[in-house]
Amino acid sequence: MSLTSEQARAVSARVREHATTLGARVTVAIVDGGGHVLVVDRMDGAPPLSARIAPAKASSVALFQRDGGELVRMQQAWPALFAQMDQVAGTPIIAGAGSRLIRRGDAVVGAIAVSGGIPEQDDACAEAGLASLLPAMSA
Repeated sequence: MSLTSEQARAVSARVREHATTLGARVTVAIVDGGGHVLVVDRMDGAPPLSARIAPAKASSVALFQRDGGELVRMQQAWPALFAQMDQVAGTPIIAGAGSRLIRRGDAVVGAIAVSGGIPEQDDACAEAGLASLLPAMSA
């Protein structure tokens, strides 16, 4: 079963709440398992570029089926290959903090990425969004 638009909007709302408690202004992007955008939500005051970075990070995670931290390690290990990957994928490939897979059991059903805060804030916001999905993903 896929991630629904309703679930994606609810996750986005949870990320905004958490970002507010951290004093961060971020953009959250949620994509389906194929990397197609379901939600892009930029908070007032979030850095303008975050609205482009978050969807690219989310799509990258979904297409590689690896969390952002693992993509960063891959990028460090194979920089020449990674530098060309966006040409193959047909979309920008960005590895970074605050990007996680969304799974239902063993199946990847989407990805979330947060951009605009410091890396620790982006990570915390993505985790808060994922945590809000736990009941729906275990069903």
